[in-house]
Amino acid sequence: MVVKIRLARFGKRNAPFYNIVVAHARTARNSKPIEVLGTYDPIPKPPPGGEGTPFKDIRLDRVRAQYWLGVGAQPSEPAWRLLSMIGLLEPRFRVGTVKRAVEEASTEDVKQPALAT
Repeated sequence: MVVKIRLARFGKRNAPFYNIVVAHARTARNSKPIEVLGTYDPIPKPPPGGEGTPFKDIRLDRVRAQYWLGVGAQPSEPAWRLLSMIGLLEPRFRVGTVKRAVEEASTEDVKQPALAT
């Protein structure tokens, strides 16, 4: 049975709030999960004290998330992004790596001479 780590949306319209859950892959988004691992609030909050940059609140039970990843739970794209921010997974795409790959591909095109036909 395929198990996924994904986000279940709660909250009001224009004020989303997500639970990070472990659920069977074929169940609906907001159906009863196997386990709730944590929460994610995507609305930026002002920093305490009023100085600094706003932050988004992520609360996660790292031990249980590591367990579910260890037994083969597949994270969805948004869940993968959150887990990589926390440090449990490697980021799928790194901006610097993608930029370098594009630059290398463009320089290879310039180096190769066009064949005359």
